[in-house]
Amino acid sequence: MSAEPLNSTSQSAVEVRRSTRRRRTVSAYREGDRTVVLLPARMTADEEARWVGVMLDKLAAQESRRMLDDSDLARRAEQLSEQYLDGHARPASVRWVTNQNTRWGSCTPAEGSIRLSHRLQGMPEYVIDYVLLHELSHLLVPGHGPRFWRLLQAYPRTERARGYLEGVAAADRLPHQPVRGEGPDEG
Repeated sequence: MSAEPLNSTSQSAVEVRRSTRRRRTVSAYREGDRTVVLLPARMTADEEARWVGVMLDKLAAQESRRMLDDSDLARRAEQLSEQYLDGHARPASVRWVTNQNTRWGSCTPAEGSIRLSHRLQGMPEYVIDYVLLHELSHLLVPGHGPRFWRLLQAYPRTERARGYLEGVAAADRLPHQPVRGEGPDEG
């Protein structure tokens, strides 16, 4: 078994461990401040890169399913502001709301309030972080002009998170496919 350290797009390191005994399965777990991904030795570099991404997303989704409450969200907002906005964005309140079905988040700069849609709960951590950072940026720049987007360039997973959210939105617009036994001719 060999270990190959990689750099993750998040703050923690990723260590890939290949095994000749492992035939088909891929797994991952957190070990301190790093993520360990276990792969079959025969995988190509491209397969490895794809599986590392998949496993990081799965772990992030599992971790975000441990529901963050409003105080956790406020702490996360403070951390993101420090890390990406030099601590300049200081919201008065950050909370989950259930009345946002067409937006992922909203911000009222005059009040310093940030609200995130409950629909984000259970999504990968990097997606929630992106939406939170997006709303924090609105505390500094109200619109979506070039200055606003420059603030978000510091977050390394902006494009990935936006793609994820676009995919979720597109899936919501797809026609509902009846589950076997639900259709009018079945049952």
